[in-house]
Amino acid sequence: MTSRTQIMGIVNVTPDSFSDGGQFATTEAAVSQARALVSQGADIVDIGGESTRPGATPVPRAEELARILPVVRDLAALGHSISIDTLHAETARAAVAAGARLINDVSGGLHDPDMVAVAAEASRTHGARYLIGHWRGVPDPAQQRSNYGDVVAEVRDVLGARADAAVAAGVDPTHIVVDPGLGFDKTGEQGWQLLAHLESLRSLGYPVLVGASRKRMIAEALTRGRGTGASTAASIAARDVATAVTSALAAGAGAWGVRVHDVETTVLALAVAEAWEEGRQGPAPETRKAQR
Repeated sequence: MTSRTQIMGIVNVTPDSFSDGGQFATTEAAVSQARALVSQGADIVDIGGESTRPGATPVPRAEELARILPVVRDLAALGHSISIDTLHAETARAAVAAGARLINDVSGGLHDPDMVAVAAEASRTHGARYLIGHWRGVPDPAQQRSNYGDVVAEVRDVLGARADAAVAAGVDPTHIVVDPGLGFDKTGEQGWQLLAHLESLRSLGYPVLVGASRKRMIAEALTRGRGTGASTAASIAARDVATAVTSALAAGAGAWGVRVHDVETTVLALAVAEAWEEGRQGPAPETRKAQR
């Protein structure tokens, strides 16, 4: 952990999010939630107008734009750092024009062939980052595409290839962030393997974002808990605590950022992770003994 881990707070301006049930589907509610997340410690607010959960119904572009653009404009006017979570080049272009400075594309440019060109334009004109997610297609609820030989190597290689394509299209390499795409055609076990070998993804030379918040892999891990803890594994509160622990571990492993719903708990977990790292970098026990 060489610098402060970025916290990306999630605001879903959708009626069908898997985790918040449409609580922030209006502009007013979404802006209020975003401001609350920033006050709690979010560095970036990630605005999404179309759910990418497995089985979600696709949203027409006009509807996606109507959901997100007023929110992006209002937050940009307040000076907040905004990410747009979208698969679509048209939406990304409009959001950047409205003030977003990070394009969060979970498909890494595979869903919309125009996305990489839009990311290049945004990088060149606005210094916008392009977040490249690992993707095998529209999320499959049955996870029938989770067949990997070596999931860590395959995800790393695909992310590297997608980053190369973005750079070739004109995206500044310093504006690229990669994301292993936890939960997207990956089992829980594969997700944990990716997190446990984060250094392999970091070897690409790009910042790595980890987005484990409230996902199935978190709930599955919690069923291993002792006592009454295992019985509460499916609750949002339990998943948020476990997500914060995961975020702290990811930060310790060198993640550039973590994407979360519960910013407040994440801030606390990262504070402990930072203190731990500072202690690890302090004088060795022999040195301390000699100083007495």
